[in-house]
Amino acid sequence: MSTPIRASSILPGRREDIELHTADGLTLVGELARPLDREPAATLVCLHPLPTHGGMMDSHVFRKAAWRLPALAGLAVLRFNTRGTTSVRGTSEGTFDGAVGEKFDVAAAIEYAEFHELPNIWLVGWSFGTDLALKYGCDPAVVGAILLSPPLRYSAPEDLAVWAETGKPLTALVPEFDDYLRPEEARERFAAVPQAEVVGVDGAKHLWVGDAEKVLDEVVRRVAPGVPLPLPTTWDGPMEIGDASAYADRTVAAFADTPVPGPAQRRAE
Repeated sequence: MSTPIRASSILPGRREDIELHTADGLTLVGELARPLDREPAATLVCLHPLPTHGGMMDSHVFRKAAWRLPALAGLAVLRFNTRGTTSVRGTSEGTFDGAVGEKFDVAAAIEYAEFHELPNIWLVGWSFGTDLALKYGCDPAVVGAILLSPPLRYSAPEDLAVWAETGKPLTALVPEFDDYLRPEEARERFAAVPQAEVVGVDGAKHLWVGDAEKVLDEVVRRVAPGVPLPLPTTWDGPMEIGDASAYADRTVAAFADTPVPGPAQRRAE
C-alpha cells in the first residue's frame, strides 16, 4: 500500500554521522546519507544558508534531500554544519567568519567526498551557501554546482570568472519572488558565465517553503538525468517519521535585518 511522502518522511538509506577536519584545525559535524541497496550514482555536497539567521545542515530543503534522494534517485547526500553552526547533529567548532574562513569548510567537505570515493561530486548551495560554492567550490574534484536562491552577496565577479573559464556546469534556481535576486537580474549577473543556466521558478520565494519538491526535481534532473521525473510522491516500502519541530523557529530569511532566536543563540545566552 502506497504511503504519501510528507515533509517528515524518512525513506530507507544508509545514514551515518561524520566529522570533517579543516586545514585550520577545526572539526565540523555532519551526516552522509547513501542508498541502501546500491552504490550512489552521484553525490550532493550541501552548503547551507546563513548560520547567523537560522541556516544549518538541517535547513528544510537539505533535510528533505537527505531523507528522500538516496531512495528515490540513488544519490549520496553529504550535509554538514559550517564553522560555529548548530543543529540537532551538534555544533561545529569555530565561529562564523563571513565567508572567509569557510573556505576551509568547503575544502574539507570536498576532500571527505574524494577520500571516501563518492562519485560525481556536485555542490548544492543555498543562499549563503551559493556564495561559498562560487568562491571556493570550483575544485577539480567537483563536476558542477547548483545554486538555490543565489544572492551574489559575498561572491565577486572574479569568482564567476573562474567558473566561466572552467566550463563546469552551473545552474541557478531563482525564485520569482526572491528577496535579494530575482530571475531577470540573475540572468544579467550570470551572463558572465557562458555555460550558466538560470531557471526562474514561478511563485517561489527565497526560502522555498512549499516548493522543496520542485527544487529536488531540478537538482535530480541535472545530477542524475536518467531518473524519471517528477520524483514519486508516495512510497511503497518502509518509512520512518522524522522530528522537524526543533526547527520551527529557524525558518527565517537568510539576510533578515534582525536575527530570529534559534537553538544556537539560546544556547549562547
